[in-house]
Amino acid sequence: MTVLDAFDLTGKTAVVTGGNTGLGEAFAKALAEAGAGVALAARTRERSEAVAQKISESGSKAIAVDLDVTDPAQAERALDEVAERLGAVDILVNNAGVCYHRPAAEVPLEEWHDVFDVNVHGLWHCAQAFGRRMIERGGGNIINIGSISAMIVNRPQWQPAYNASKAAVHQLTKSLAAEWAPYSVRVNALAPGYVKTAMAPVDEPQFRRHWIEDAPMQRYATPDELGPSVVYLASDASSFMTGSVLVVDGGYTLF
Repeated sequence: MTVLDAFDLTGKTAVVTGGNTGLGEAFAKALAEAGAGVALAARTRERSEAVAQKISESGSKAIAVDLDVTDPAQAERALDEVAERLGAVDILVNNAGVCYHRPAAEVPLEEWHDVFDVNVHGLWHCAQAFGRRMIERGGGNIINIGSISAMIVNRPQWQPAYNASKAAVHQLTKSLAAEWAPYSVRVNALAPGYVKTAMAPVDEPQFRRHWIEDAPMQRYATPDELGPSVVYLASDASSFMTGSVLVVDGGYTLF
């Protein structure tokens, strides 16, 4: 096997939650370009179908699957549907997430619960359902999308629920990795810095001072720049890696 062969995902089946927009879409495209059949698992079916069609037109295999990660029964159904249409799932990318910018004293209870229902409970539902099946099959790979928000307090906006949820994601990644390593199920996390997406309006002047100018590289990332990192975590190129948090942030957390 050559070095580049280690990144090849031909014959693998991958699921990306929230895979029809932003980072999730970039992850799905990257995995497909590396050879995997990809399922876009999200709540907005029309958008998922459009992205799946775009990926398919480029010569890769992609399907849309309905999934609200906050419902554990839907996680089970999505797993069964993907297995039927693409084959047993080898790779799960837990990408679905939400964020609200609000000072702690003003956070309504429903917002706090919404963030944890998607970012933590939803990730747990999928990791547990897919992880059980991977254990039965003798192996698999789970990639949780964390954030530098698990390590810092973002500014100038306040987002206490999101920060706490991503810290939970990082620690859950380590817990699952420790438990499931004997079953050949690897679990790692990717912690992006500031990336230009609908969730992170990096171009807005009020954010540039702290989001961009504070970073050593003095810029934000594009979603496509994060795709290769997910391919690395999903492939044999990272075969001796589990329980790690891969930080890709332009150096932001150095200071």
